[in-house]
Amino acid sequence: MSVARTEEEIEEIKDNILMALETVIDPELGIDIVNLGLIYGVEFDDATGDTEIKMTLTTMGCPLADILTEAILDSLNEVPEVNQVDVKLVWYPPWTPEKMSRYARIALGIR
Repeated sequence: MSVARTEEEIEEIKDNILMALETVIDPELGIDIVNLGLIYGVEFDDATGDTEIKMTLTTMGCPLADILTEAILDSLNEVPEVNQVDVKLVWYPPWTPEKMSRYARIALGIR
């Protein structure tokens, strides 16, 4: 029987999930999906380890959805608390360059 984690421990797991997601690089832009602002939410169920990643793409017709989803699944294998992963594509709010981190904007030469 597992002991329930504190909110602080759950937040640390979510931080670890985000760090793992930073290893997923958008092949077209060469920047990770977190800094690109493509990750809209991370839900982690402490009881089961089930994790839901809400993400968007830069455009609706982006052909990279399957590639990025596979890379997300692979990256989250590195987080021991994560069991099942569900990647949900969401389109609202629409992605804009303003969602990128300062790092991503500098790397891409966007002011």
